[in-house]
Amino acid sequence: MVTVNRDRLIQEFMELVQIDSHSREERQMADALIAKLKPYGCEVYEDDTGEKVGGNAGNLIFRVKGDADKPTILFTCHMDTVQPGKGIKPQVHEDRITSDGSTVLGADDKAGVAAILEMVRVLKEQQLPHGNLVLLFTIGEEIGLLGSRHLNGELLKDVDYGFAFDSNGPIGKIVTQGPSQAKLEVVIHGKTAHAGVNPEAGISAIKLASMAISRMKLGRIDAETTANIGMINGGVATNIVPERVEIVAEARSLVPSKLDAQLEHMKTTFEQVAAENGGRAEVKITRMYPAFRFGDDDQVVQIAKRAAQAIGVEPSTMSSGGGSDANNLNGLGVPTINIAIGYEKIHTVDEFIRLDDLEQAARFMVAITQQV
Repeated sequence: MVTVNRDRLIQEFMELVQIDSHSREERQMADALIAKLKPYGCEVYEDDTGEKVGGNAGNLIFRVKGDADKPTILFTCHMDTVQPGKGIKPQVHEDRITSDGSTVLGADDKAGVAAILEMVRVLKEQQLPHGNLVLLFTIGEEIGLLGSRHLNGELLKDVDYGFAFDSNGPIGKIVTQGPSQAKLEVVIHGKTAHAGVNPEAGISAIKLASMAISRMKLGRIDAETTANIGMINGGVATNIVPERVEIVAEARSLVPSKLDAQLEHMKTTFEQVAAENGGRAEVKITRMYPAFRFGDDDQVVQIAKRAAQAIGVEPSTMSSGGGSDANNLNGLGVPTINIAIGYEKIHTVDEFIRLDDLEQAARFMVAITQQV
């Protein structure tokens, strides 16, 4: 039976969430992790991703030596939290931990970080056998998976399997499919004129944008594909026909060819509507992260399933419509799945995690090391 130090784990989680670490401001968190893991003989490397994305810390990669004859496995969580996440005051209740209601709790993803730290301590204290471990703590996950997107894949070329602990839902839920995502940045050009004196001389960029959007397939396209117009900005005054509108949109799909088709549909619609009405559309498409898909029989999934069963949890697999660092790690060639850690109502001031789930997450990680 896998055992962890529940009280120590809870106290460490409480400590970690009180370290301010908004995206691009992870320095204090990074320093704390370095101080906590170095005494356990972990090698540490910090990359230069922070410099690339305007942050004050890079991704951290710790290596824990083990049996070289066993597969090398990676555990990953992100260090950053969403806003409002400064001055977090965690509150322990009978069965859960919350914030004081003025901030998020930061269990996304410091519950995972705390669980990784407890896993390392348990492996050392109980002298449990394990293969080489790679512990990856990323930056900027909450603002576009920035840390994993800029990660040098050569640093992980020896990793056989990866496990991200960064999904909501009950312990035992395993995300085996995640979509690719692309961002569209669109500029619609019209023609300015006085809206009261000679509106006929103008071409409203706002009208062109609305016409194009009304023709588009948006929302749930099919079971594997979604699309959304997220932001629109344009115009300067009510008495001026707007000559420019900026639009930011996205599309996602579990199937790359379907994503390509949706992006082409959105791009073409913007361009055609603008051209048909005397305007012009500029469309820039940026691929944010790749899709991943595993079957229940894939080895990385089988390891997670056996680990769940070892701690008395019935595993289940599912697909997700959201992105995680697992997407980018798969893109780098590391077979990685995303595992639920039990936090709920994330990105809100009502966020919480149950004490039992925090403990089970740490036990789950330890169990994974024993299944390879």
